[in-house]
Amino acid sequence: MFDILLSIREESESPLYLRIYKQIRERITCGSILGNTRLPSVKALQLQLNISKTPIETAYQMLSAEGFVYSKPRSGYYSVNMGSACSPGIDMPSDAGTLQSPEQPMLREYAIDFHPGSVDHDMFPIRTWKRMLNLALEDYSRSIGKSGDMMGEIGLRRALADYLRSSRGVACSPEQIVIGTGISSSMDLLAKLIDGIDHVAYEEPGFKQVRDQLLSHGYRLIPIPVDSESFQIQSLEDSKAHMVYVTPSHQFPTGRVMPYVERERLLHWANKGHAYIIEDDYDGEFRYFGKPIPSLQSIDRHGRVIYIGTFSKAFTPALRMNYMVLPQSFMSKLTKMSSGLSCPSRIEQWAMQAFIEQGHWYRHIRRMRNKYRRKHDQIIECIRAMFGDKVEITGHSAGLHIQITVRTELGANDLLMLAADKGVRVYDFRQMWMKPNDAGYPRIYLGFAGLSESDMDKGIRLLKEAWSDILI
Repeated sequence: MFDILLSIREESESPLYLRIYKQIRERITCGSILGNTRLPSVKALQLQLNISKTPIETAYQMLSAEGFVYSKPRSGYYSVNMGSACSPGIDMPSDAGTLQSPEQPMLREYAIDFHPGSVDHDMFPIRTWKRMLNLALEDYSRSIGKSGDMMGEIGLRRALADYLRSSRGVACSPEQIVIGTGISSSMDLLAKLIDGIDHVAYEEPGFKQVRDQLLSHGYRLIPIPVDSESFQIQSLEDSKAHMVYVTPSHQFPTGRVMPYVERERLLHWANKGHAYIIEDDYDGEFRYFGKPIPSLQSIDRHGRVIYIGTFSKAFTPALRMNYMVLPQSFMSKLTKMSSGLSCPSRIEQWAMQAFIEQGHWYRHIRRMRNKYRRKHDQIIECIRAMFGDKVEITGHSAGLHIQITVRTELGANDLLMLAADKGVRVYDFRQMWMKPNDAGYPRIYLGFAGLSESDMDKGIRLLKEAWSDILI
C-alpha cells in the first residue's frame, strides 16, 4: 500500500474533501503515484489527518467518478495509470456542466458506450439553427455592443414562460425566469438568494454534481433514500432539512417517477415547514407510458418550489443553457443583485427565442420524442430477448436511460470489467451514493439516446456474451 502524506492547512478556505481530492489527483496525474498502486484506506487517512471519514470518502468518490482511481471489491482503491497526463502543479479542470465519467477499471477505448448523458447528435437541426443564428445577428445588430439583462433576454423568457405553461403546467411570469449556463450556475445563484438554511436534503442516490455543489457552499447534506418503490418522505419529515433537491419526473439515476400522492405530501412538508423544494426537471419532455404527470411547480399553491430545466437533453449539451423559475417571494432580492449571475451568449439566447417563437422547438421535441421512444422500446425488447428473467428492468417509463438489476453473485464493478473486456462501457453510478449501498443484486445503468439502433443491439449482444457465465 502506498503511503500518502497529505496537507490540510487550516488557513485554506477550500472544503476538506476538495483539498484531499486535488492532492491525490495531482500525484496520480503527474506520476508520483504509479498506476495500479493501492491507496491508503479511508480509516488510514482518517487516523493520519485526524478528521472524520466523510471528506475522505467524498474525495475518493470524486476520484472514482473522474477515472483517476478504481476500486476492487474487499480490497480498496487503486490508482489508474495516467501516463504523462500533465505537468506538476497544473490543476486539471472538469466540465461541471456535464455528467462526470463514472468509475471504470481502466482507461481504454470502447466500441459501444451506453453513456446516460449522451443525446442523438444526428437529430440536431443544424440548418434551422444556423438560420436562427443569422436571424438573431440581423434583428439585434444594434444590441451587439451591450451586455444585456443579467437574468436573461426578456424575449426568450417570455417564450419559455409560454412553453412551460403548455408543456409542463408551470405557472410563472417571464420575470420569474432566470437564464443560466447550467445546473452549477443555478445552484450558485440559489446559495446567494436563500438565507438561514444549513441542512439540505438530497436524494440517495442522486445527481453527484449537484451534491458537490451543495457541499461546496457549506450545506450539511441529509440523504433521503430512494428506491423503485418510494422516496422516503418520512425520513425527510423527521430531518432538520429546510430545503430538498429532487428529480421527480425521472429520478436520477434510478429512473423512478414520483407518483402524484407523494408529490402532494412533499408539497405539504414544504408548506408546513416553510421549506423549499428544488425540482430538477432535466428530461421531463420524454415520457413513454401513460399521461405526463404534472410538474411539482404546477401544483404548488404556496410558492415553495424552485423549478429548473435545461436544453441539454432535448436540444444539445453544447449550448450550455438552462433556466430556473423562482417563486415570487425571491423577486425583490433578485432585482437588487448587481452580480452573481451567469448568462449564456445573448446571440444564442436570441436564436433560441426565434427557434421557439417560430414553432421549430415544438416540432423538434415531437421528433426527438418519437425517435427516443423507438430507441427506448428497442433496447427494452433486446434486453428481454437476450437476458429473460436474469435481469430486471426498472426506471424505463421516462427519460433517456434505464436501470437493470442483474442476477449474479458478482459485484457491479466486476460486471463493468467483464463488459469492458468486450469493448462495451456500462455504468454502475456508485459515485451517485453518498454512502454506497452494495446490498442485493448489482444495478447497472444504460443510456440509449446517443447510440444507433444497430449499435444498441450489438452492445446488448456483447453484454450477454460477457455476463452469460455468471448469471444465476
